Amino acid sequence: MFNYNFKYELKLLLRSRWIQLLSIVLLLLFGFSAYNGKQKVEKRKAAIAAAHDEVNENDVMMLKLLDSVERGMEVSASRWTIPTSPMAVGNYHPRVAAMDPLPLAFIATGQADLFTHYVKPTVSGDDFALNFTEMTSPVQLLFGSFDLAFVIIYLLPLLIIAFSYNVLSSEKESGTLRLLAAQPIGIQNWVLQKLGLRFLWLSVLVIGALVITFLVFGLDIFSQGTAVAKMAALILAYMLFWFAISFLVNLWAGSSAKNAVLLLGLWVLFVLLVPSVLNQLGETLYPMPSRTLMVNEMRGMKAEVTKRQDEILDNFLRDHPEYAINDSTQSRGFYHRYMASKKLIEKELAPVVNAYEEQLQRQQNWVGRFKWISPAIITQESLNQMAGTSTQDYENFRKQVVVFANTWREHFMPFLYNNRDFSQTDYPNLPKFQFEQKPYSSLGVIPLLLIISIGLFGLGFWTSSKERRESIIGSS
Repeated sequence: MFNYNFKYELKLLLRSRWIQLLSIVLLLLFGFSAYNGKQKVEKRKAAIAAAHDEVNENDVMMLKLLDSVERGMEVSASRWTIPTSPMAVGNYHPRVAAMDPLPLAFIATGQADLFTHYVKPTVSGDDFALNFTEMTSPVQLLFGSFDLAFVIIYLLPLLIIAFSYNVLSSEKESGTLRLLAAQPIGIQNWVLQKLGLRFLWLSVLVIGALVITFLVFGLDIFSQGTAVAKMAALILAYMLFWFAISFLVNLWAGSSAKNAVLLLGLWVLFVLLVPSVLNQLGETLYPMPSRTLMVNEMRGMKAEVTKRQDEILDNFLRDHPEYAINDSTQSRGFYHRYMASKKLIEKELAPVVNAYEEQLQRQQNWVGRFKWISPAIITQESLNQMAGTSTQDYENFRKQVVVFANTWREHFMPFLYNNRDFSQTDYPNLPKFQFEQKPYSSLGVIPLLLIISIGLFGLGFWTSSKERRESIIGSS
């Protein structure tokens, strides 16, 4: 019976041109979405490269100025920008702290359209204000990006629904269900075989379109074989979930129109409603503190601290005697007082900033606890992590930049408080930023999707009793 089903289903699909149509549609969708994603990645790379080029050009000018000053020559630069001053180097010649894209960055835009990919921390900058937001296009942020993740999460389930919504109902409507019931096979097994064959054919088409797309856009699938295999396994597990949903709906044996409406309703539920509801509940249960109030508090504290900068500097030097070894520090320049007061401001504002970050973490934890309700959420999150554009990736980047900003500032503190000039010999020792990508494992997501799918198949077998099948045959 299985061989018969296989041959009959293949002839049916070829005659109805479903396979040919799906092949063309998948290639177009995957190709166009990958092209869009690749364009965004190239724009990201170009922006980071331009930032590095700008820093390199400024460094060349800085070294020329240092050489001229050290030779006793006159320079035309403004006094406060001459790089012999450590604060001038720290403010006007910062390093680029960049988050370079991963090889699979083009598959999912993720948070890449919300956050910038590089910053240039300075010694007088505010570390707690480094939120890296970059709201470029409101329309794009509203509708999202047409990338491979969008095709897989949103459009692929619609193709599965169109491919499988009437497997059983079409037999009922054509009057052949009685003949099928006379065969030595249960209705559940027959539906499962037909859907299994369609899942097989669609899997071949999807993986084929994916490989062709990767090859066309220059991804080395051999060096990235593990990542590509994980992505393919994730897509197949996500597809299996939707075929399991279709299996349940087909066993209810309603009309084709009712099946289509019900499946589309489930698509809206799992892909649109559940993610939106979880997000809204997270914002309601854990509302974010006002960032405007935090900025106002920061400004008020700066104004208050400015009035007592001399006292703050005395306390700072008392706590850091290594910065007071040179008596000329008592000249108490602007930056001596400013850097000491800046440390106090950061210390005082730490509880406010921590409250903001902790509340954001609570929101993310809320979504994380219930994300398994919607396979669309966990699949989207997994694709974002494979692409290196997830919320966790950008939070990791932000934390590393804050650490580097502190390292950059601390590097110039001995120069400042010991009144030591910056020289050409100090240039090679300037701190450099190197982003460390956290490894990602999809091993937990794929088994979860498989367990959910197996549970749905089991539910279908359990609910489709013999009486239910007889009532379907009698009504036909």
